[in-house]
Amino acid sequence: MELDAPHEQIVIDFPSGENNTPEYRTINPMGKVPALVDDEVVVTETAAICAYLADKFPEKGLAPPINSTDRGKYYRYLFFPGTTLEPMFSIQQMGITDYSPQSVGWGDLKRCLAAIESMTPENEWVLGAQFTAADVVFGGTIDFAVKFGWLKEPTQRVTNYLRRIKDRPMYRQTHDESWH
Repeated sequence: MELDAPHEQIVIDFPSGENNTPEYRTINPMGKVPALVDDEVVVTETAAICAYLADKFPEKGLAPPINSTDRGKYYRYLFFPGTTLEPMFSIQQMGITDYSPQSVGWGDLKRCLAAIESMTPENEWVLGAQFTAADVVFGGTIDFAVKFGWLKEPTQRVTNYLRRIKDRPMYRQTHDESWH
């Protein structure tokens, strides 16, 4: 939606098992959403979809130019949520506490919370004045974690960042009122 590009949204009915049909499993063998089908290209995983679309529409400014020094930071914010935060929040929700933080890629809750705090921009966006796909993924993950109680006590810095995201017109158009 941030791209304002023509698209078709197809809702997958999880309770009826549409995500487990052979047709959908050819798109995503994991049966997960989201999935993007762009002609012959199939992209799954939120960060990969955001990166793909930002690069496909460079004129929209949702990614720094390929040779930009901001590209490394951009990638960090795109992939940190899926490789670190989601696994941490998942094991936290399962009540798993007996593991070695050194043996897993996400460390422990204390480190994840410290990383969220240090990575959350005090003002503006991840890369400064320009909102990017990194804000969609990082901010979206933090927003989801707060909504579902995984991030129980967001700091003022995090709360302010989420407010900036929620104030964006596209967020308001794509999220249920009760999520604001």
